[in-house]
Amino acid sequence: MAPGFRDLQLTRVSGGDGKIVAGGDAGDLEDVRLLDSYEDNNSDRLEEKGMKRIQVRVTGMTCAACSNSVEGALRSLGGVVRASVALLQNKADVVFDPDRVKDEDIKVAIEDAGFEAEILTEPNSSKAKNNGTLVGQFTIGGMTCAACVNSVEGILRSLPGVKRAVVALATSLGEVEYDPSLISKDDIVNAIEDAGFEASFVQSSGQDKIILGVAGVFTEIDVHILEGLVSKLKGVRQFRFDRTSRELEILFDPEVVKSRSLVDGIEGGSDGKFKLTVANPYTRMTSKDVAEAANMFRLFTSSLFLSIPVFLIRVCPRIPLVYSLLLWRCGPFLMGDWLKWALVSVVQFVIGKRFYVAAGRALRNGSTNMDVLVALGTSASYFYSVCALLYGAFTGFWSPTYFETSSMLITFVLLGKYLESLAKGKTSDAIKKLVELAPATALLLIKDKGGKCIEEREIDALLIQPGDTLKVLPGTKVPADGVVVWGSSYINESMVTGESVPVLKEVNSSVIGGTINQHGVLHINATRVGSDAVLSQIISLVETAQMSKAPIQKLADFIASIFVPTVVALALLTLLCWYIAGALGAYPADWLPKDGNYFVFSLMFSISVVVISCPCALGLATPTAVMVATGVGANNGVLIKGGDALERAQKVKYVIFDKTGTLTQGKATVTDAKAFNGMDRGGFLKLVASAEASSEHPLAKAILEYARHFHFFDESSMNEDSINQREPNSWWLLEALDFCALPGRGIQCSIDGKQVLVGNRKLLTESGIEIPSHAESYVVELEEGAKTGILVACGSELIGVLGVADPLKREAAVVIEGLVKMGVKPVMVTGDNWRTAQAVAKELGIQDVRAEVMPAGKAEAIKSFQKDGSIVAMVGDGINDSPALAAADVGMAIGAGTDIAIEAADYVLMRNNLEDVITAIDLSRKTFARIRWNYVFAMAYNVVAIPVAAGVFFPWLRLMLPPWVAGACMASSSVSVVCSSLLLRRYKKPRLTTILEITIE
Repeated sequence: MAPGFRDLQLTRVSGGDGKIVAGGDAGDLEDVRLLDSYEDNNSDRLEEKGMKRIQVRVTGMTCAACSNSVEGALRSLGGVVRASVALLQNKADVVFDPDRVKDEDIKVAIEDAGFEAEILTEPNSSKAKNNGTLVGQFTIGGMTCAACVNSVEGILRSLPGVKRAVVALATSLGEVEYDPSLISKDDIVNAIEDAGFEASFVQSSGQDKIILGVAGVFTEIDVHILEGLVSKLKGVRQFRFDRTSRELEILFDPEVVKSRSLVDGIEGGSDGKFKLTVANPYTRMTSKDVAEAANMFRLFTSSLFLSIPVFLIRVCPRIPLVYSLLLWRCGPFLMGDWLKWALVSVVQFVIGKRFYVAAGRALRNGSTNMDVLVALGTSASYFYSVCALLYGAFTGFWSPTYFETSSMLITFVLLGKYLESLAKGKTSDAIKKLVELAPATALLLIKDKGGKCIEEREIDALLIQPGDTLKVLPGTKVPADGVVVWGSSYINESMVTGESVPVLKEVNSSVIGGTINQHGVLHINATRVGSDAVLSQIISLVETAQMSKAPIQKLADFIASIFVPTVVALALLTLLCWYIAGALGAYPADWLPKDGNYFVFSLMFSISVVVISCPCALGLATPTAVMVATGVGANNGVLIKGGDALERAQKVKYVIFDKTGTLTQGKATVTDAKAFNGMDRGGFLKLVASAEASSEHPLAKAILEYARHFHFFDESSMNEDSINQREPNSWWLLEALDFCALPGRGIQCSIDGKQVLVGNRKLLTESGIEIPSHAESYVVELEEGAKTGILVACGSELIGVLGVADPLKREAAVVIEGLVKMGVKPVMVTGDNWRTAQAVAKELGIQDVRAEVMPAGKAEAIKSFQKDGSIVAMVGDGINDSPALAAADVGMAIGAGTDIAIEAADYVLMRNNLEDVITAIDLSRKTFARIRWNYVFAMAYNVVAIPVAAGVFFPWLRLMLPPWVAGACMASSSVSVVCSSLLLRRYKKPRLTTILEITIE
């Protein structure tokens, strides 16, 4: 066995990462990420403070009280900052200080609370995470004295990205703490060698984990061969082979060896005897859930098989031969009593062992749950029946026994648990569908040093590394995010972005993993793999949203914490009231069962109260609905970042829209160009284009494109031959110096020694340039036509005006009207001038407009709407709207695509379509309507069922629920709540014609 790695820790934090952490975790991207910071607004601050986040699979939780117990155990650990436990996913999400708490401490805390724990691995990611540092160890040769040590340390500390460097002369070792996003281990080695010393990399504090399925292991000799091969691989810290599951778990240093090299090393070293496959974390978790459901079904069928004879002995007609056998006395008891005792004992203590174990650990931790109620109710009926038998054997007075109550109760509870596990599995169908989008294998192109392809090899898609060149055949899925380096084809991206029209991909086009190549062959260069890929980020987002708790869940958690003690108290009260009333003669003796007494009569009511009460239904009401809703949203291109976002969105009163790129198409085009002071039109456009060439603003690009088109397709500027000879790039532009972008105003630069200003009135006014009346009239005319007027000044005078139009999205006006019909007030906030803003708003039907608002001022505008407690949603394109998205109660980033970081948004609308705003609000409303119904049903069930079970109506209706019937009711209540939530799977996006009440003939 390779050496362990318990004490060697990363000195960085990974907000949601850590190389050996959770399967659903998103990690961090080296480049700009699509779904950054989807946890909550505190995640970035936690990362800065040096926190670490892991996810742990928790087995054995049965109800909300169990999840509360696990949360309490985790939060009691010193160093744990945040702990959230999701009952449905059987997962715990923990943020902690790695200097005070280790991963193993968290695992032990959960196990001490009486549950099984397993720290989850993330989908393979072969690149170093960039928001923290690693500690690397290097051998340094050629040092002879302290001066050499000082020299090497000085060189290392001066390198960018190096935080700390210590060199030991005696051991010829150097320890360097560095940021892998700024400097690599090879750069450090080269720096030492450039200083005249020898250097080589030994190991780092980085740690990654991979789980491999191994085929070809049949004997102990095979196991020893496999372990020998793994132990010889460089960079392996620790490994473990599970003989039962045939899985090999390896912890390794990602700075020394990559996961694909591990697989190649083992397969190559065994001469092909062993075949390895990477175990997908999501698939492994699904298989465990299936195994758990199968185990529950096995327990149920076993209990049913043993309970049916007991039930038949009690209720079936007396068959002569069988009846005579049952009445045969064997020792102190009848054969029927022996048979019932034996069968029920197996059900009670073998099949029902799980209830005693779960109840015991709950009580040990000072909490209670549903298992306590089941164990209490079944034990009461079982031990009473045993005592009745023994009492009869000693005294000759035979009281009725209730063995069938215990066995049937356990049978029905197990049936309920089995149906519940099946139903809960359906709630995670969205995750399963997303996971299935990723292909299992990929075609890797191996090239020689000259870049020529020499081999084509099929590899596991989870072993793809950044920089790999992959071949994508027609009809197959793109295996990873990347860039096309050869070929062209149309790719169907609907499964990720929601856009149904295939997109043309040519050289330098970016592609998304999981999308389908429809026509030609493509060669792509992989850029983002594993947890960095867009598909993995979407899965992570959906998983995290499903794990989050909506604020309304706090009510259920509180009720769950006091539910069981309250029910036990009610059961004892029921027992005492009926028994005392009977002893005092308050009710007639003919109410008693045959051969029964007041105690047995009272005990049956008491047991029914215990077993009919169900805290599970309350605990499942919210998480099941949130889980289904987030999955349904993902299938419709609406990514929701948690239950709290869902809860706020259903109360939205105002929806604030950014104009450019949100209400408009974001494709500005120059419609008018007018030069003053007799300036040539071509020269005017050339000057403006030269000034705007350095700007990234969409309007700047529109101006540059217009000027280029005018310059190269105007006959006076260039003939056809010269067009064919030259590429129309920047060679035709004038040199612009001292370029400066002025947010909310425009740009300024210097051309031919003169200051050039391109922007709005504010820019020119602040610069002391007068706008003539004829130019002002021209600008006003443009603005009243919903166009933006751009003024151009050179030197100290205005030389021209450009008119730019950004067409409205075709669905914008209908969506605005639809929001009004839904009772939501639309508002437009834009940096554009008042006339243009009002013209656009009039066209759309928006009554409330805020114009000439600077980017930072949008957040203030949102706060003004929030003063009266109103819930405000902000819809922006996610580029310049981050402050506003963060300030809003519900931030919606629209048209995020694949390369825009949405840090503050609560909803990510994958398609660039405003109809999804209505979908987001409508889905949240329907989800919380369903949650309210779930709560009404769960609470009404207990309010009605407990009095019936306690016999409140017995004096008038003679209605008495046998305990086993009460158990069946309890089991059905949980299943019915989950099935109620599953109805959300039938959700259909609202049709605008329905919202607007339009009748189509």
